[in-house]
Amino acid sequence: MNRYRWRTFGLELVMLAVALVVGFPVYVLVNLAVRAPSDTSSPIAPTTSPTVDNFVQAWQQGALGGALVNSALVTAGSVVIVLIVSSLAAYPLARVTARWSRGMFLLIMLGLVLPFQLAALPLYQTMRDLGLLGSVWGLILFYSGLQVPFTTFLYVGFLRALPPDFEDAALIDGCSPLQSFRYVVFPMLKPITVTALVLNAIGVWNDFFTPLLYLSGTTQQTMPVALAGFVGQYVTDWNLVFAALVISTVPILIVYFVLQRSIINGFAGGLKG
Repeated sequence: MNRYRWRTFGLELVMLAVALVVGFPVYVLVNLAVRAPSDTSSPIAPTTSPTVDNFVQAWQQGALGGALVNSALVTAGSVVIVLIVSSLAAYPLARVTARWSRGMFLLIMLGLVLPFQLAALPLYQTMRDLGLLGSVWGLILFYSGLQVPFTTFLYVGFLRALPPDFEDAALIDGCSPLQSFRYVVFPMLKPITVTALVLNAIGVWNDFFTPLLYLSGTTQQTMPVALAGFVGQYVTDWNLVFAALVISTVPILIVYFVLQRSIINGFAGGLKG
């Protein structure tokens, strides 16, 4: 058995300090979200009379119901398309050893290096010409292209760490390459698929610039844009702002906590190779 040493005690103190640093903003967020507007005490002081009226008012005044539906639709649609396209693209890139495969992989990886802001104006003009401005379908199309390079990178790294024995056996039994991928390879990609799902969902859910640009001038909005509407130039009800932030954070946190074990395993596997 390992003895309890001073070094272990020191590491525990460091981890406790990190937990406090990370947890303190969350405490302030929830503390102010349940505080009555008439309470002007310090944000650090615990709220003595918590209330849920802030959540009700934030939901009604900010039209958070529609924004929540739009964010869920954009996030779900984008993530599904990204996972399908990226996994299908990563399979030949990871298994084919020809020179073109490496070149194609490097070409896709350019999407991780070049910021999308460089193409913001051409993409906006393209969306306008296609009649997709002001539509959540335009956002889904945008995110589907934006997230593919990163997700393909994760899939390729994970596939290179998987032995090809099972898919070779499927090919010998008469499966086509697509059937081998669908029935044999893709089920083994569950850890990295869950990782890619959550990472992409968080990125799409929290994005503010793109919905503001493509949905501007319409009644359609996502949660980050709806949250920005609570902040005024002269008057801001911070209790409603924090209540709306809690409402916006809860859905994505639920998804993360449900899938966190698969996220850690998949991300560790995706970094191999």
